[in-house]
Amino acid sequence: MGNRLSKIYTRTGDGGVTGLGDGRRVSKDHPRIEAIGEVDTLNSHLGLLLAQLADEPALAEVGKVLAPCQHRLFDFGGELAIPGHRALYDGEVARVEAAIDRWNNELGPLRNFILPGGSARVAQAHICRCQARAAERRCQQLHREEPLTGVGMAYLNRLSDLLFVAARIIARREGVDEVLWAQAEGPV
Repeated sequence: MGNRLSKIYTRTGDGGVTGLGDGRRVSKDHPRIEAIGEVDTLNSHLGLLLAQLADEPALAEVGKVLAPCQHRLFDFGGELAIPGHRALYDGEVARVEAAIDRWNNELGPLRNFILPGGSARVAQAHICRCQARAAERRCQQLHREEPLTGVGMAYLNRLSDLLFVAARIIARREGVDEVLWAQAEGPV
């Protein structure tokens, strides 16, 4: 692959606008740019989780399932940056669903609400889950203004589910207890 960027700064965004892949210029707070930013933030948080998983052999399979998600998020960001471009396909949604099903079978039914915590890795998986939901909301906001085609929003939805189940699998494989929600007692 040749050089994609020969210059990191261009000064073309100094006035509060940025360019899309189709040549259109939009404000930096345009819903499309907001959606791209949320997907990028999710990708960064996922990168941190993957780095945390890399040093624990018992979690290698979790990393192997989640690592392709970073690439697919980058693909989806490309779709958002180039309106009309398609880089994410149904097979990726199916791959995520298969991983959810496989891990859920290992975990069994959830009998209580759980809170983010138990370990740094579990908490980071929940941060990723929350960020996936934020990205999905921003994409839905964009979709109301400029309809999105393809499977990107479905992918984000399933990815947030995968990250929830991943947090539970990480806890199990680390041997840490999940933090169960304790309902407040009534007034004292």
